[in-house]
Amino acid sequence: MQATRDVLVLTGAFEASLREALPRKLRLVDRAEHSDVPIMLRDTHDQDLRDAGQILVQFDNDWVLIGSDGLMIEGPFAASGFVADLPAGPLRDGLSSVPDLRALLPLASGTGARQSLALLDDEDKTLARLFLLCLSGPGGSVTLASLQGLRGYDKALAQLRKALLPAATRPDQLAEKVFAALAPDLPRYVAKPDIPMARDDNAFDAASRINVAYIDVARLNEDGVMADLDTEFLHDYRVALRKVRSVLSLFKGVYSDPQTIMLKEAFSEHMAHTGRLRDLDVYLLDRQTYFDLVPNSLHPGLDVMFAAFEAERKTCLKAIAKRFKSKAYDKNISDLREMFVTPTALQAGPNGALDCETYAKQLIWKRYRKVCKIARAIDEQTPDDDVHELRIHCKKLRYLMEFFTPMFDKAEVKIMIKALKKLQDVLGLFNDYSVQQDSLRDFLEARAAVAPRSAKSRAQEMAVAQSVGALIAILHRRQLEQRALVEARFAEFDSKGTRARFVAQFQAGEARI
Repeated sequence: MQATRDVLVLTGAFEASLREALPRKLRLVDRAEHSDVPIMLRDTHDQDLRDAGQILVQFDNDWVLIGSDGLMIEGPFAASGFVADLPAGPLRDGLSSVPDLRALLPLASGTGARQSLALLDDEDKTLARLFLLCLSGPGGSVTLASLQGLRGYDKALAQLRKALLPAATRPDQLAEKVFAALAPDLPRYVAKPDIPMARDDNAFDAASRINVAYIDVARLNEDGVMADLDTEFLHDYRVALRKVRSVLSLFKGVYSDPQTIMLKEAFSEHMAHTGRLRDLDVYLLDRQTYFDLVPNSLHPGLDVMFAAFEAERKTCLKAIAKRFKSKAYDKNISDLREMFVTPTALQAGPNGALDCETYAKQLIWKRYRKVCKIARAIDEQTPDDDVHELRIHCKKLRYLMEFFTPMFDKAEVKIMIKALKKLQDVLGLFNDYSVQQDSLRDFLEARAAVAPRSAKSRAQEMAVAQSVGALIAILHRRQLEQRALVEARFAEFDSKGTRARFVAQFQAGEARI
C-alpha cells in the first residue's frame, strides 16, 4: 500500500504544452509502457465520497483513493465493499467519510491508463518523476498527475509543477470532474430532498409535493433492497414511507377525511411488509454487541438464535424482492404517487387552502407545546407509556420542522433540531430496548411452542432460553438507565435559548387549527 502527495487534476490535452513549457535543458521521457484497462468508479448510494471531495477508482484488485487535499492512496480492495473489511492502514483511514453501514458500490465504469515519465536534464540525469493516471469515460477524460522529487533537485520539481499548472483545475473540483467524465448522467440520490415551498403556497399543494418527493426516495431504494447491497437501502425506504405517512397524519384537514384514511391504510400496508426484515437487520447488525453483553458460557444459545435470525432474514428478503418485482406492487405505489401529482385526484379538506406559513406555525407550535407538557410532567413515577408517547411526539415535531425548514431561518431551525435530537436519542434507545425485550420474548414463546423431539434438542432449547433470558434482563437494565436520563435531556432541550427560538420562529401559529 502506498500514499502519494502532490496530486494535480489535469483536463484536456496537456502533454504538448507541458513539454513546451519546460526549460530547454529539461525533457520528459516515458519510463514505462501503459495501456488502457477497465476501471470502476466506486462510492456509496449517497455518494459520501463525492460529497467529501474524494474519488475511489478500482483497478483490477486495487483501489485508488484520491482526495482534494492532494493525497493519493493505493491498496487492495475489499470484496464486500465495506470499509470495515479493509486492512488497517492509510486507505482505510482515508475512507473515514464513508458510514460503517454503507457499501462502496460500482457506480460507473470506464478505462484507465497509467503512465510513468522521468524529467531528464541534458546529461540524461533523472531530476524528478511524473506519474499520470488517465481516467476516461462517456463524458470525457481526466488525468491525475502526481509529482515525485529527488533529493537535491527541488528546482527541477518546481519547474515541472509550474509547467503543469496551466492545465490543472482546482483540487476541490476533483470529484465533480471525475464524475463528469465517468458518470455524466448519474443522478444524485438525496435521502432528505430539498422540497420547494413558498410562504404563500397552500397547505394542500405543499403536502402533495412532500409526499411525491418521499415516494420517489423510497422507490430509489428498491433495487438496493432486492440486491441486498447494504441494510441502509431498506432503512431509507422505510423512513421515506414513514414520512409520507406522517404527512397524512400530521397535516390534519389538508385532505378529505375519507381519502386521508384510505391513504394512511395504503402506506401502512407497504410499511408492514418490510417491518420484520428491518427488525432482523437491526439484530444482526448488533450481533457482537449482544454477545458482549452476556458471559461466554451463554454464547452457544445466542449462536442458535442468530442462526435462526439469519435463516428467517433470507426468507423475508426473498418475499420482499418478490413483492417489489410484482406488477401489482408497482401499479399500486405508482397510482398512489399519481394521486398526489394530479390536482383533481384528491379532494382538499378544510385546511387545504391555508397558506403554508400560517399552517406550519400552527402545527409546529402546537406539537412543541405538547412535547413540553408531557416532558415537564415526567418523574420517577411516570408510566413507561407516557415516555413512549413523548418519543412519538418528538418525532412528529422533528418531521414538521424538517418539512417546513425552507420557510424559516434555516440556521435557527438547525439549532433547534440539534437540541431536539439529543432528547430523541435517549428516547430512541429507551424504545429500542423495550421493543427488543418484547421481540426476544416472542422468539422464546415461538420456540417453546414447538416441542423438542430429542434430549439433544431439549438441551439446546434450554441453552437458548438461558441465553436469551439473560439478554432480556440486561436489556431491561439498560432501558431503565435510559429512562433515568429522560428528565435531564429534556431539561437541556428546554433551555432558555431553545424556548426563545421556538417563540421567535413559530409562536404566531398559536391559534387553533
